[in-house]
Amino acid sequence: MEPVQPASRGAEALKHMSPGSSISIAYHPLFGPHDDLIFLELDEKLLQDVLHERVVLRGQPDEDAVLCTQSKTYAMKFVGTSNSVLLVPPANLSESHENLQKNDSNNYDEKVVAPVIKVVPGNMELIEVAPRLDKLKLLLSENPYRFEEYDMENIEENQESRTGLYNWNDLRDNIQASDEELRSGLQALSAVEINGYWRLVDESYMDMILGMLLRNSVLNDWSLTALNEDEVISMLESDGFPGVLARHCLHVYGKKANDCLNSCVWKLDEKRVCIHFAREILKGGKKKLESFMNEWRQKTPDGMQPTLDLMEGEVLTERVGVETWVRSFSISSLPSTPAERFSILFRERPKWEWKDLQPFIRDLKVPGLSSEGLLLKYTRKTQPSPDMEPVFSAR
Repeated sequence: MEPVQPASRGAEALKHMSPGSSISIAYHPLFGPHDDLIFLELDEKLLQDVLHERVVLRGQPDEDAVLCTQSKTYAMKFVGTSNSVLLVPPANLSESHENLQKNDSNNYDEKVVAPVIKVVPGNMELIEVAPRLDKLKLLLSENPYRFEEYDMENIEENQESRTGLYNWNDLRDNIQASDEELRSGLQALSAVEINGYWRLVDESYMDMILGMLLRNSVLNDWSLTALNEDEVISMLESDGFPGVLARHCLHVYGKKANDCLNSCVWKLDEKRVCIHFAREILKGGKKKLESFMNEWRQKTPDGMQPTLDLMEGEVLTERVGVETWVRSFSISSLPSTPAERFSILFRERPKWEWKDLQPFIRDLKVPGLSSEGLLLKYTRKTQPSPDMEPVFSAR
């Protein structure tokens, strides 16, 4: 045995050992399973986040816990080990054991014993995963903001009226995603914070607000590519819409056209506006393509060109005899987990050409797995001849 500094006790004794040396071990008086102590294996890039307490565990009792940094989500997996891994506590937890050793040995200074408090059966590994955001839409859909809901100033005075409403902290507690991923999820759903609660706005109400904005643009000779934010919000408020929703309408259907140093100028986004009116038309069910296109052109503002390629990921077309029909089938209604997504897609159609399938899977992101990897895992590709389009079916 290599000599160890007499002052070194517990884990500190191990830190002073040189390569190839050995040390005696013994049971600590508090030896036991200690299920509250779990080993966590960390990648170097995560170490600082953990040491500086910039991580949080998220999950409900019926869910598998995930670990979240500010920007990423990690699944936690227990991995057993066949080797004997022994946990030796710091010196301050080993003092009682050391005192016992002093009484039992006159050569204590020559023999340092490392007291083992726990045998470690394995450790937790972290695996980066996509944020679990499907639950976010379910929660926000419980109580969308509707036209009839005018006054929420006294909402905290009425517990019943808060049913189905979630503030930021509520969402952080319920959604297994990092803060950055949660904010991106809220943005993708076009959610808005109203009186401290994150809400989805009823589609019919958004249709009313957008319709009023477009009518005001005609009456006031506003350019749809240069809308003054202050003017738009003031006009919509005078029409009876809350200012927060007037501003939200610009965020949902437009893009900022300047740096907003003095006042913000917005440009309506052609694709977003056209998709909105297409969705409204198809709410009643499938339509013949020609009839749909005619109605779509009539509803969209002058200067915007509705074309079917804008609807990728929003509709499906099918031929029935000599007619082509179009119906709503939006990517926003599909689950974000690959297995569930592909299951629904192949229930919808047993076989997909790539040009039809790609719009419905392009948003799938699985860390460590490319788009090609997803296709290999969940689909079977067939191509009768090199000059024909490949067809994908369920694996």
